[in-house]
Amino acid sequence: MSPLAVIMILNIAGLIRRRKKLSKRVFTALLIYLVPTAVFIIMFMFADVEILVSFWMVLCALTMFGLVLMDNVEQYMRQQREIANQRAGIMVLQMRPHFIYNTMMGIYYLCKQDADKAQKVTLDFTTYLRKNFAAIASEDTVPFKDELEHTRAYLAVEQAQFEDSLFVSFDTPHTPFRVPPLTLQPIVENAVKHGMSASSDPIHISVVTRKTDTGSEIIVEDDGPGFNPVDDNEPHIALNNIRQRLELIPPFDSMFLIT
Repeated sequence: MSPLAVIMILNIAGLIRRRKKLSKRVFTALLIYLVPTAVFIIMFMFADVEILVSFWMVLCALTMFGLVLMDNVEQYMRQQREIANQRAGIMVLQMRPHFIYNTMMGIYYLCKQDADKAQKVTLDFTTYLRKNFAAIASEDTVPFKDELEHTRAYLAVEQAQFEDSLFVSFDTPHTPFRVPPLTLQPIVENAVKHGMSASSDPIHISVVTRKTDTGSEIIVEDDGPGFNPVDDNEPHIALNNIRQRLELIPPFDSMFLIT
């Protein structure tokens, strides 16, 4: 047996021995290249199959390259999803301190003025916090109903503090689809934050969902003054993070957000 054939067989043995250290796709790609090549090298010792060997080696090399490239692309996409999820987690951990403080103080005074309302606000605030912390641990998309519940809880807490200034309407008949966690709630929070802080006029927010030919559509509208992109860059961070996470989900989960 020729030294080259021996080397190829040793390479195959080494590959099989270390298969647990490689991804399934990389292992398959190397196996596709090494096994047929070793077979043709052994055949070449007994017959003139030089052209066939050359053709097969090129084909196997291309196949191996394609599989390894796909594995690298998947790894890159996975890393991007992890980065986006980490950024979303940071957004949760950076909840506005004054929002938490105002909510707790509001509940404190409601306990004497309206115990039933205090109980409801406490339940809504607990739901809001639970959904926030669940979003940190989530590495996958969630049912839109969960994100909608998170948003409703947040808005209920805000409405308890601004009951004469904040009005919300929901028209969400279409809900059987999935979204990354913290997709809808931060958009609505931006609308409240910049609408309530920039004007004393009442603000109206509407959330609408509908099914389209290409996926699911979520529309968030408000009549507030919006934000000044020169003075405040935070909304860009939140919205860009949402956009990035939406772009990373599979095509069959495609959707559009209009704000």
